[in-house]
Amino acid sequence: MRNSIEFEVYGKYALFTDPLTKMGGEKLSYQIPTYQALKGIVESIYWKPTILMIIDDLRVMNPIKMESKGVRPIEYNGGNTLANYTYLRDVRYKVRAHFIFNPHRPDLAFDRNEHKHHNILKRSLKAGGRRDIFLGARECQGYVEPCVFEEGEGYYDQTEEVYFGTMVHGINYPDETGRNEMEVRLWNPVMKNGVIHFIRPDECKLVRRVAEMEMKAFTKDNVESADVLLKELERGGEL
Repeated sequence: MRNSIEFEVYGKYALFTDPLTKMGGEKLSYQIPTYQALKGIVESIYWKPTILMIIDDLRVMNPIKMESKGVRPIEYNGGNTLANYTYLRDVRYKVRAHFIFNPHRPDLAFDRNEHKHHNILKRSLKAGGRRDIFLGARECQGYVEPCVFEEGEGYYDQTEEVYFGTMVHGINYPDETGRNEMEVRLWNPVMKNGVIHFIRPDECKLVRRVAEMEMKAFTKDNVESADVLLKELERGGEL
């Protein structure tokens, strides 16, 4: 696919929190990453408001394992509470994604250089990302590197179908929808032979409004164009 990347992301632990488990102060991870979590990982590799990252496919390489830990959440009013967080352990995924230009940001037309954004994205991936990679939570450090999506043997390659029920797909922000409100999307993922194909955010039928939110303001004054950034990198600048 045009403007696409394929990468492997892995780590010792991951916590893609099921929001229903937050009510009592404890956290339980979903069995698989959400679209939003993977989008956050891609945006840690390279992000610009000019482009929208689209997650296409996820391949689960390691068996799904859970591990509970006793943690002490921060108590701003004092106290000594102990909570159980249930993490995914020894995770490894392959991800296929691509980008499009954000149709809701015509004010950033000056930065729409498709070829240069793609070059910077691939360069950033090879360097391990421009920002730290987290697997759902800050305590879960992750690592990324380029890969070929179909290569290698995955644990669920011979498993025909696995259903995960209704779970969060992601969050709609004004920058990406043109609406001055934040919304949450739900969907029902199915893994087929180890691969989950993500529907696009605008294809989600279960959408719920969360709160009002205004679109962020970006201009030439606070956004560096891909032309300038790529020239800096070619001169040996840091990612």
